Amino acid sequence: MKIEKIQDGHGDEFFRSLLALETLEDCYNYFDDLMTLKELESLIQRFEVAKLLLLNKTYSDISEATGSSTTTISRVKRILDEGNDGLLEMVHRIDEQNEEELHH
Repeated sequence: MKIEKIQDGHGDEFFRSLLALETLEDCYNYFDDLMTLKELESLIQRFEVAKLLLLNKTYSDISEATGSSTTTISRVKRILDEGNDGLLEMVHRIDEQNEEELHH
C-alpha cells in the first residue's frame, strides 16, 4: 500500500480536513485554493473514467466522452481492478445518492 508513506500526523490531518467539508461550496472553495485547475480537472476526469468503465463502456467511447488518453483509462482500470476499492466505493456511493435524489 503506497499510501502508508503519508500516513502520519500530516497526512491524517489533511484527510481529516476533507472529512470536515460540509457543502459542495466548501469543496469548491477548498480545492480551488489547494489545487490548480489542471489538477482538479485530472481528478474529475479519472472519476468520470471510472464511472464509464464500471458501465462497461469501451476505451474509445470513454476517450471520446472524457477526452482521456488510453493510458489514463488503463491506469484507472488497473486501479479499479487492483486498488484498495476506494474509488470503486465512492462511485457506488455517488450512484446511490443520485438514485435516492431521483426518487425524492
